[in-house]
Amino acid sequence: MPFCCTVARATLIIATLFAGPFVTGPAAATPYQVETLTSDLDRPWSVAELSDGHLLITEKGGRLLILDSAGEVTPVLGMPPIFDANQGGLLEVVLHPQFDSNDMIYVSYAGGDDKGNRTTVARGFLRNNRIEDLEAILEVSPNKEGSFHYGGKMVFLPDGTLIVSVGEGFSYREQAQNLSWELGKLLRVNADGSVPVDNPFPNEAPRVYSYGHRNPQGLIFDAGSQRILMHEHGPKGGDELNVIEAGKNYGWPAITYGVDYSGAVISPFTEADGMEQPMTYWVPSIGPSGLAIYRGDDFPGWEGDLLLGSLINGEIRRLQLDGNTVIDDSPVFPEVTGRVRDVRVLKDGSIVALTDEGNVFHISS
Repeated sequence: MPFCCTVARATLIIATLFAGPFVTGPAAATPYQVETLTSDLDRPWSVAELSDGHLLITEKGGRLLILDSAGEVTPVLGMPPIFDANQGGLLEVVLHPQFDSNDMIYVSYAGGDDKGNRTTVARGFLRNNRIEDLEAILEVSPNKEGSFHYGGKMVFLPDGTLIVSVGEGFSYREQAQNLSWELGKLLRVNADGSVPVDNPFPNEAPRVYSYGHRNPQGLIFDAGSQRILMHEHGPKGGDELNVIEAGKNYGWPAITYGVDYSGAVISPFTEADGMEQPMTYWVPSIGPSGLAIYRGDDFPGWEGDLLLGSLINGEIRRLQLDGNTVIDDSPVFPEVTGRVRDVRVLKDGSIVALTDEGNVFHISS
């Protein structure tokens, strides 16, 4: 991805008795470079790679942008009205699995106003820098007040269905355990928004795939292991990384490794029968955001590892996995600073990261 931008070359010279090779960064076995593609965006939130290698980026305020190989930004017209307040706004963008032939994209966002709003998913055709025939295919029920904990992450499964993360709205945390509310859930719909016949609660909660979630901010399907991975914010402590299975209860707020922001106990329990345990959790919180699994040639020793941003620590972290066990969790690429909002692995094996401060970083070997 030959972007021509500011370059920060990261090198750590290993002193020996002779001039030897160098490595870069504390966890990389391969020399790499970090490029700042742009630093002028307004709260970028999500990035997707287009067929031509350009980047499709959401800004929380409601703009959808194309960042090209020359570093030029082009707004995409035809976006819907967005409720931009606190954690509400324009959230994720993903491509339909057959985007190369149908031009279809999906966006998630907060729809409504402060008296009644909801996580919403819409789809349309990206043509000539405009979204055509935009239609909302999912509106979370019921409406809520306030402007916190939307989730909004999306991923397509191999069967063509779409998983959408939904936060519990902060003030409605008990509803994460209530199947009649779609807050605090992962939802699964067909590509047109209709309900798959094999969802786990076809009568009680037709769109619900899993429940007991707080505010999911990272969501992927790992084709190598055929599993869904999702991380979510805890309160004060208790961020979690989970393996998601249909119909399972992930516990919030009945069990948690965190406490309330005041220090008050939310639950005395960290485990309970019928509720899943996380793959790993973080105390204190790191504010995980964005999630990618590394598959590529730029960093061959990282195959199958996870990359995520940390909003609190202002860094990218690499999680080395052995099955369902995290055997190492370390910061990487110290040149990338700021509240890392999204991390993606591109088709050529390089990595792109967004920060709330408006930066887009490109990392390649």
